[in-house]
Amino acid sequence: MMRFTRVILLTTVSLSLILSSFAASAQKTVSRTAKPKAPAVRPPLVTEINTEKLVTLLKRQSDKPLLVNFWATWCDPCRDEFPELVKIDADYRKQGLDFVTVSLDDLPDIKSAVPEFLQKMNATMPAYLLNVSDPEPAIKAVDPQWQGDLPATILYTTNGEIAYKHFGRVNTGELRQAIDKVIGVRN
Repeated sequence: MMRFTRVILLTTVSLSLILSSFAASAQKTVSRTAKPKAPAVRPPLVTEINTEKLVTLLKRQSDKPLLVNFWATWCDPCRDEFPELVKIDADYRKQGLDFVTVSLDDLPDIKSAVPEFLQKMNATMPAYLLNVSDPEPAIKAVDPQWQGDLPATILYTTNGEIAYKHFGRVNTGELRQAIDKVIGVRN
């Protein structure tokens, strides 16, 4: 009986060592093949802006032209064109174009719907939310011909002059041509 107990004990110890070795080997394999967890991406910061600050932003003197897109999360054409605008930002930022977005959503959306949408679109350009009780003065300050239709896209020169504007969903081919002209790209 003692001999049988010793055999069982040795078998149990051996089996335990084999299983421990196998588990360690399996863990190494998993750690080499498992994809690392992506860090949590923070939603973009959306800054509140009033009419005065908006005018200052648009009329700034800079060595870079400025592209501004006015939009809202509830605007279907705005959401439809946004992926193309994100591509334009990625393509032209290195060439010296500043690009900002101005949301006309309600102020409570500054911490929810607006940053969530921007994050979903992988937007990295500065984002603002226009906080005014009456948007009419801001609209007229941007362009007297603008009736507030969304989306609205305006390209400013380095001197703050309007080089291109489009109210409604933008034709990205036309917009790219206007940007190329303003930044001096030769075709």
